[in-house]
Order: sequence, then structure tokens, then C-alpha cells
Amino acid sequence: MPITATDINFYLSGGATNTNPNASLGGAISTTQITDATLNNLFDDVTGAESSAGDTEYRCFYVKNDHATLTWQTVVAWIASNTPSPGTTVDIGLDPAGVGDGATTGVATTIADEGTAPTGVTFSAPASAAAGLAIGNIPPGQAIAVWVRRTVSAGAAAYNNDQVTIQFQGDTAA
Repeated sequence: MPITATDINFYLSGGATNTNPNASLGGAISTTQITDATLNNLFDDVTGAESSAGDTEYRCFYVKNDHATLTWQTVVAWIASNTPSPGTTVDIGLDPAGVGDGATTGVATTIADEGTAPTGVTFSAPASAAAGLAIGNIPPGQAIAVWVRRTVSAGAAAYNNDQVTIQFQGDTAA
């Protein structure tokens, strides 16, 4: 049976037992899955002080091929819908550790705090699959760490339900 959407899952970083999105600052893959379409599933709310001064924060998550036998092929990632807030932008980048199990191989760089940029990660905001970040193949049980950078402009106005959609696409054998 080919890979289906239920075989591709998204996990926090920060170690196997991390359940806090705010601690998803790289390191080993967590066993906690990111819940789709849920507020604050990766970033916290922007405070008044952060929006006044401007703020850049980073988070890391893993996309994992949980299929038992098939490789997810020629995978790409892009931002299908960037934030609707005029004062906020999101960019993505791949951790240089590459594809691995996320626990002993392909483990993301760990950053000191949410305001520290991860070393070796190039950020961009590709808006289509054609312009997306080329990940390559993700074998069964393997994952890759993806970094997200949220930038809030100084003086940004408050915005309810600010969100972003990061999309992944790949091929599969029949």
C-alpha cells in the first residue's frame, strides 16, 4: 500500500519527553506530535512588548515518514500560506544534520533560547512546491528537522489567530 497522509507525521523537537512547543528548540525528536490547526501548536502568543520592540523567534520540528516499509521520495517543503498579519513573517529552513532517525542520526542543532538563530540553517519563504526546499528521500522510520523563524516587525499591531501553513509533498512507490 502506498504512503498516505496518515503515514507522514510532525513531531516537536527538544528530546523524547518534550511536550512543550516553546521548548522545541532543536535536539532530538520528541514523541509528541504537533496537532494540526491548533493555536500555539508551535509558537506562543506575541506579547505587547515583543510587538512594540520587534521580535524574532525560532522553533524546530521534525517531519517523519512513519510508513513501515516505503520511502517517501523527492520530498519538498514550502509555505503554502504565510501569515495574514502585515507585521509578521515566517521563513523555513532545513537543519544541516539531514535525514535520520532524529534520536541518534539526523539530530537537529540545539539553540540556547528561542531568540538564537540555529547554526548552518538557511531560511527562505518558498511559496510553491516548485520553489520549495528540496529534502530528497525520507526512508521508513526516518525524519528531517525543519526550522521555522517567526519575525515580528517593531510596532506590529495586534492580530488575532495569526497562522501559517507549511506544506510537504513527495512521491511514493505503489
